[in-house]
Amino acid sequence: MLDVNGIDLHYGAARALRGVSLQAEPGKVTCVLGRNGVGKTSLLRALVGQHPVSRGSVSWDGADITALRPYERARRGIAYVPQGREIFPLLTVEENLQTGFAPLKRMERNIPDDVFSLFPVLQTMLRRRGGDLSGGQQQQLAIGRALVMRPRLLLLDEPTEGIQPSIIKDIGRAIAYLRNLGGIAIVLVEQYLDFARELGDHFAVMDRGAVVYACARADMDEGALRRAMAL
Repeated sequence: MLDVNGIDLHYGAARALRGVSLQAEPGKVTCVLGRNGVGKTSLLRALVGQHPVSRGSVSWDGADITALRPYERARRGIAYVPQGREIFPLLTVEENLQTGFAPLKRMERNIPDDVFSLFPVLQTMLRRRGGDLSGGQQQQLAIGRALVMRPRLLLLDEPTEGIQPSIIKDIGRAIAYLRNLGGIAIVLVEQYLDFARELGDHFAVMDRGAVVYACARADMDEGALRRAMAL
């Protein structure tokens, strides 16, 4: 389980996160919602170790990982699909996928069948350069690269942003499949409420760097959730 306990994060004098607490469980999707600029991406950067927290703690599988570097967290099964995808445009699709081998033991360095069953287009484009793919195909590639790492915690930063509806459906089906495997905890950062509502088991709405509304699916008050997102 991921357990985020009261973390603050600063960029210089600017406080980007304010006492944020969050949990994510294997076989569940935790959705982090909110407008642009409220701290959602800063939260994910704190979880993967790209930016140190100034207060609070992050635990994974019962161990405190607050001080671990990104590559150390990756070795513990934490994978990140960043906003903007950040694939390598001059590498082929296959080479982009192989960059996910970095935290794996040599015997595990192969591309899982799930990557191609979830995103068949990638298999047909293995020799094409990443920069030649459409935005939606690049998003599928970015998720596929994360899956190559055999993650036990998958962090997704707005995977539907700027993506055509048919591919949004493919991404939704992929997230649902991964959740149903039961062994992966998923944190989904999203602005598209309908997409998040279909997939989410737990919801947290952020505003000005803090969680202002949180609930489980069974306890969700959609009116309250929408009001929190409109703050």
